Amino acid sequence: MSELFGTLSDGTRVHRWTLERAGVRVRILTYGGIVQSVEVPDRDGRTANVVLGFADLDGYLAHPEPFVGAVIGRYANRIAGARFPLDGMVYALEPNDGPNSLHGGERGFDKRVWDAEPVAHGVRLTRVSPHGEEGFPGRLEVAVTYALDPSGALRIGYEAVTDAPTLVSLTNHSYFSLGGGNAGGHELRLAASRFTPVDADLIPTGALEDVTGSRYDFRAARKVGAGYDHNLVLDKGVTDTPVEVGELRDPASGRVLTVATTEPGIQLYTADHLGDPFAPGDGVALETQHFPDSPNHPDFPSTELRPGVTYRSETVYGFGVRG
Repeated sequence: MSELFGTLSDGTRVHRWTLERAGVRVRILTYGGIVQSVEVPDRDGRTANVVLGFADLDGYLAHPEPFVGAVIGRYANRIAGARFPLDGMVYALEPNDGPNSLHGGERGFDKRVWDAEPVAHGVRLTRVSPHGEEGFPGRLEVAVTYALDPSGALRIGYEAVTDAPTLVSLTNHSYFSLGGGNAGGHELRLAASRFTPVDADLIPTGALEDVTGSRYDFRAARKVGAGYDHNLVLDKGVTDTPVEVGELRDPASGRVLTVATTEPGIQLYTADHLGDPFAPGDGVALETQHFPDSPNHPDFPSTELRPGVTYRSETVYGFGVRG
């Protein structure tokens, strides 16, 4: 089911799609492919929204920098110096994070209006990113499908094809708040034995460090706390189908979020810089992804996409209760 959600200043109409299945209700916007809300029950059967979002389009337009709930592309996370080499050429991107490129540039996929069509228990969003958009080479045809499976889990499937060699790494930037308040007390478990250390600009050094004895060790569930904006290296690596890699739990409400993905990394961001109308720590982002700055680190999993090859990625967020 879709409805008009708002209109941009140039007259472009933005629609909202509502998905419902197995007691879960999800609302998706064609602006930015945004997950506006995810309503699930707690241990007592009380339903509440468990992701941060705005009530109207103006809220998203007035607060673009947190990327609340949006599709991120062409490249999730940071590219150092807003430059990368590919096939003997160096491509210059539009810097939007100091000297670096963040989340696809100043006007990435999160600020575009997508076409939409219904699919079974979901919606398929599509757009064409033209050659040179934000500096990226190649004409990229992109599709993002949001669908609810029989258990009520939210499946996010990404596909892309290009007419020239380019980079692609897509994710969703939802902030989860399973109890409706500050998420610092949530308990997190992740099957990640290594992480990518970063410099002062949050650019990876290129090393893969063991998490043992560090604050990045979530192999056993513990409180998240604050101070994270780091890529954790998932033990499973790149897979053809989603593999469960962890869970987030709110002890107060009993709600549990499970994460399964085909991706090799996950960016843990504890939202310490969120501002009005939110507050620092109001949500936890678990952005499934390839690694930050991969094109400048040949040892990292490749994010190159070439003509004749289809980029595919899938992440599944499952919802339940325990305790």
